[in-house]
Amino acid sequence: MNLRKRFLTIFISALLIVGSIGFWSFNRDDKNFEIQKNLNILATMFRELNLFYVDDIDYSDLIKKGMDSMLSSLDPYTTYISEEDMEDFKMMTTGEYAGIGSLISKNGENVVVAEPYEGFPAMKAGLKAGDIFVEINGVKIKNKTTEDVSNLLKGQANTKLNIKVKRPYLNKVIDIKLLREKIQLKSVPYYNILEDSIAYIQLNQFTNKAASEIKSALKEMNPKGLVLDLRGNPGGLLDQAIDIVNLFVEKGETVVTTKGKIKKWEKEYKSTKTPFNTQIPIAVLVNSGSASASEIVSGAIQDLDRGVVIGTRTFGKGLVQATRNLSYNTKLKVTTAKYYIPSGRCIQALDYSHRNEDGSVGKIPDSLITKYNTRNGRIVYDGGGIMPDIEIESETISNLSINLLNNRLFFDYATKFVYENETIPTADKFEISDKIFDDFRQFAKNKKFEYKSVSTITMKKLKKIMEKEKCFDVSNKEYEALLNKIQPDFDRDFDRFKTEISELLGHEIVKRYYNQVGGRMFYIKSDKIIKEAVNVLKDTKKYNRIIEGKEGEHAKNKK
Repeated sequence: MNLRKRFLTIFISALLIVGSIGFWSFNRDDKNFEIQKNLNILATMFRELNLFYVDDIDYSDLIKKGMDSMLSSLDPYTTYISEEDMEDFKMMTTGEYAGIGSLISKNGENVVVAEPYEGFPAMKAGLKAGDIFVEINGVKIKNKTTEDVSNLLKGQANTKLNIKVKRPYLNKVIDIKLLREKIQLKSVPYYNILEDSIAYIQLNQFTNKAASEIKSALKEMNPKGLVLDLRGNPGGLLDQAIDIVNLFVEKGETVVTTKGKIKKWEKEYKSTKTPFNTQIPIAVLVNSGSASASEIVSGAIQDLDRGVVIGTRTFGKGLVQATRNLSYNTKLKVTTAKYYIPSGRCIQALDYSHRNEDGSVGKIPDSLITKYNTRNGRIVYDGGGIMPDIEIESETISNLSINLLNNRLFFDYATKFVYENETIPTADKFEISDKIFDDFRQFAKNKKFEYKSVSTITMKKLKKIMEKEKCFDVSNKEYEALLNKIQPDFDRDFDRFKTEISELLGHEIVKRYYNQVGGRMFYIKSDKIIKEAVNVLKDTKKYNRIIEGKEGEHAKNKK
């Protein structure tokens, strides 16, 4: 009997045993009978597939797909973690893995170094953004995927890697020798004083050092105001969210409560440590990418009237997951409860059916919204996510810039620019001059860059519908006139969107010289939401009026 058939025989036997004994040993009620019955059906179905299906079956893959499909019918966060996925799971919760410390990406047919992290093996060994992987430990990289290359680069700490890369514009292959290291990514990749002793802290993830990194940054800067940036932060460890709120509130404050099926797991989480500062004014920045632990922090700060929240409505993930050990070094990440913040409202989007494309909260029916109050009596609502006190929509970028990004022209031009320019001004002083801008324009032209707009594609679809309905002939002149106006024009649109193109290009170039810290410093100069946060913190009267419920989205007299 081959290995697959043995695996299936054991699997079926286990199902039959569990189906006939395991659940029957509890109360003989209807629910347990249904479990027993359906496990028996599943086991007999696999037995029949094994005996009679015409082709060979990859049973491991089939069972994995079956489990994934089963769990997906519950919620997006209850998932099966296979043995192969354990490293990624560890990385997600701790920010730690063993490798070279670099982002990699696909660029045409090649896999390239996208962004080496400062202080880690890739950068220390001399790898640069744009380097093309040729060979890793004797394995040729041609036709490999980014996942293939990532798996080759990861491994046990202190093991050797021999990497061959081709460096663009030098036309030679470079041998790089390094040791893999344990990579601990920072939760706080950037912090600095902006102006008038107002600090800025960017928090990317809630790993096991998030709170300590924020506290360390605060001690170093000793600011008079704080902008805490949680935009795009997907969350992480609950205890870190509680500890971060605890930095700014007194001991004994309820930060979050969990409620679920198993009563003994329901818990009220309070601040238990000595705070860093309970008076410093705070502005928390959020958007639709701020989820879970980010929503606990921003929601608790808002409910306790400890600061103002600025940006757009958050993601709306208020479900608690716990990991349960399964056999063969696998785990089940299972939703066990929901999060409730101090006002009593639930973070979780109550309506699963109305979601945006990115999965965040969409339009919430009034019937699913309940009114709550902050400590000062400001009116807040549940229904999903945290609604900011000052709502500012994130700026969208043009279709031209999206196409330039997708075609990796910003990345490729920065690689060329670094080869031609040994140094640039500091990150906060560097700007894209007209000369650089025009050179980039010509670079894109030389690459035969073309782009289409969604509006012109939609217009052409409309024409076909109008022709089918035989009404195009009465409006063809108007149609052609509108199409000519919105038709993409490379030079016109390049000039029209000069500011955003310059910002995107400048960010990519600055990162090559000053790494992630420099890139963030460059972006902050033009970030309108950060500017608004600084202005609010500087304007004590406005800040207090928002906290007191006399101004902003959550003023007491709002209906």
